[in-house]
Amino acid sequence: MPRLTTWCALVLAGLVAAAAGGDAFAQSKPTIGIAMPTKSSARWIDDGNNIVKVLKERGYGTDLQYAEDDIPNQLSQVENMVTKGAKVLVIAAIDGTTLSDVLKQAKAKGITVIAYDRLIRDTPNVDYYATFDNFQVGVLQAQSIEQALGLKEGKGPFNIELFGGSPDDNNAYFFYNGAMSVLQPYIDSGKLVVASKQTGMDKVSTLRWDGATAQSRMDNLLSAFYGKKRLDAVLSPYDGISIGIISSLKGVGYGSADQKMPVVSGQDAEVPSIKAMLRGEQYSTIFKDTRDLARVTVDMVDAVLSGKEVPVNDTKTYNNGVKVVPSYLLKPVVVDKSNWEKTLVDGGYYKRSQIQ
Repeated sequence: MPRLTTWCALVLAGLVAAAAGGDAFAQSKPTIGIAMPTKSSARWIDDGNNIVKVLKERGYGTDLQYAEDDIPNQLSQVENMVTKGAKVLVIAAIDGTTLSDVLKQAKAKGITVIAYDRLIRDTPNVDYYATFDNFQVGVLQAQSIEQALGLKEGKGPFNIELFGGSPDDNNAYFFYNGAMSVLQPYIDSGKLVVASKQTGMDKVSTLRWDGATAQSRMDNLLSAFYGKKRLDAVLSPYDGISIGIISSLKGVGYGSADQKMPVVSGQDAEVPSIKAMLRGEQYSTIFKDTRDLARVTVDMVDAVLSGKEVPVNDTKTYNNGVKVVPSYLLKPVVVDKSNWEKTLVDGGYYKRSQIQ
C-alpha cells in the first residue's frame, strides 16, 4: 500500500509539473503593460480586448488597466506597471501632456513606451506611436458632408456648425485640421456659413470628448443662432459627440416629417451611431479597425523585444513638442448607409444582431 501511495504521489507530482510547464510555455514572454483611458467608450473596450488577445496569442503576459478618464488614476496605473517590471508600455493617454515624470522612470528602467492612438506629448521618453492617419480622418468626415450637401456640384449656401474633440488630445487637432482643409474653401466662398462664427479649436473643442458637453453647446447654438434659420450640417469628430448633438437637434424638432435632420458626421463606428445612421439621424462615421491597430502595436512589441527593426511608415508627421515620434499610420474608412453592412458585419467587426 505505501508503494502505491508513493507511485500515485509521483504521478501526481509529474502531472502538476507538466501543467506548470505548459503555463510557463504559454506565457514564456514578458508582461506588457496596457493603459487605456476609459470604459465609457465602446471603442476603448475593443482596443483593450484586441491588444490583450493578440499579445496572449503570441505568448505575452498582459496587465490591462482602465483609468476612467481620471488622470491621477492613469499615472498611478502606469507607475505600478513600471514597478512590477513590464518590459513594454502601451499607453493611450487621457491627457498626452501629463506623463513626463512616470515615463522618465520607465526610461531609467529600460522600458520601451508605445503611444497608442493618442500621441504622448512633451517628453523624449516615448519611443513609437501606433495610430490611424488622423488628418485623413478629418478629411473623410468633411468629404462626407461635402458629398451629402452637393457642394462639389455648386449647391449652397448651407449653414454648418463645427465641433472639435478634446483640447488635451493631440488627435483632435489633426481631425479638425483635416476637416477644415476640405471645408474652409467653402466657408471662404460663402457656400458654407458658420452662423455662430465659432471656428478654431479654441472655440469648438469638447473636453474629454463628452457627449453631454456637446449636447449642451448644441442647445446653446440652436437657441442663439437658429431660431429662424435651418441648420444643414454639423461637423462632429466622434460618435459619442454626434449622439449628444443629435439629441439636441431632435429636441427642437429636427428629424421630424417637417424638418429633416442636418448632415452629422462622426468617428469610431460605435453601435449607437450605426443605429442612428440606419434611422436617418447620423449621416456617416469613420471606421478605424482596432483589430488592425492591435496587430500593428504587437508587431512593434515583438520587434522591440527581439531586437529587430520596428515597423514604422511615418517619421515626419508626429512631433510631440520634444521629438518626432516614429509612427505607424493605418488607413481609416468612411462608413455610411451604403457600405456599413459590408464593412462592419461582413468584415466580422460586429454581428448583425448587435445592430439590427
